[in-house]
Amino acid sequence: MPDTMMRPPVNGIDLDGLADTIAGIRADPRCGKVDYRVTTEWKGQTRSETRVESCTIAGEVQPRSFTIVADEPLELMGTNSAPSPQELLMAAVNSCMVVGYVCQAAVRGISLEICRIQTESELDLRGFLEIDEKVPVGNRRLNYTVWLDGDGTRAQYEAMHEAVMAVSPNYFNLAQPIQMCGRLA
Repeated sequence: MPDTMMRPPVNGIDLDGLADTIAGIRADPRCGKVDYRVTTEWKGQTRSETRVESCTIAGEVQPRSFTIVADEPLELMGTNSAPSPQELLMAAVNSCMVVGYVCQAAVRGISLEICRIQTESELDLRGFLEIDEKVPVGNRRLNYTVWLDGDGTRAQYEAMHEAVMAVSPNYFNLAQPIQMCGRLA
């Protein structure tokens, strides 16, 4: 009989695999490097398509194949054929935080039945359309509500909430300024 027993997954998270990943990154910080690249092309009017073809994890290319479509509502000169870039941004931060909540619950041994995040924002088009230079061109605030239900306590959910705000990459990306280093090819 092996000296260590495999733990069953919690919330679908392989706890032993997660522990192995953490140990590997601690042993060699280069294993924790993940490089992402997406390419977005205009497809007419306000529609665009973004291709995800690979990412690099610990120096090894991992093939991926996804297309993400964006468009604007009819009222904003779009064809209303896909979520807007702003909705995709909110979806990206929500999805990243969901991963955080599920993993935080798993490592605490908490089985979740519900993990849902609703995010709302307000965009004043006077900034984007250069009608009023005092109006910001983007969102100044994102309001979100998290629903968690399972076999955890309120105190455990509060601790998970604090942890997700501390370690979620997309929460981090939106909660503080991030350098945008663009160049025209």
